[in-house]
Amino acid sequence: MIKKLLLALFILTSCTPLFSQERPIEIVEEVKANRLFLYALNKNEQDLDVLITVEGTNFRQSKSVPRPVRVPAASKALLTNLIVERGKNANYTYELKVSDSLSHRALRREFDPIKIDPKKKVIVYIPEKCMNCDTLIASLNKSRYIYSAYSFSEKPELKDQLAPAFINSSVKIDLVTTPIISLGGVLHVKIDDYDQLLEELNK
Repeated sequence: MIKKLLLALFILTSCTPLFSQERPIEIVEEVKANRLFLYALNKNEQDLDVLITVEGTNFRQSKSVPRPVRVPAASKALLTNLIVERGKNANYTYELKVSDSLSHRALRREFDPIKIDPKKKVIVYIPEKCMNCDTLIASLNKSRYIYSAYSFSEKPELKDQLAPAFINSSVKIDLVTTPIISLGGVLHVKIDDYDQLLEELNK
């Protein structure tokens, strides 16, 4: 079994002075036979070029000069793989250089989309007679975002919990036929579709 005995020296740098990356690149490893694959998880809303440099013992790697790999927004992409010596454990450290100045030299590899947290936590409450909730939920399922959804018909206690927020409102919770959406703790009842939800997320 290949065990990671040493994983230190995680240095995240930027090649541009105004770097808008919000979340650090995460490195995950996968083991197949005697190979150790290192993947980058980009949980940001922008494409990034990621260069990894690996040092250590008990493994071999390509002798070619490392090149950055394009890791699209909300995706997982392979950076490099190590060939572990038989009967030994790979001891390694790595350094990352991450840039939002995308280079034409960056390698384009296959990638897998991943779900990421939006800028504001999204919770969708579904009234009993919601007219367009199914369409919104379908769009959210296809999106890159993690969200939660609850139906009043399945959890009527949630309706009672939200009711106080409507006491001083011209909108009556029993008459709502659109999704009730919480964005970062703020309730919205006038979001009819996914495009409108995105507009509110980006405000």
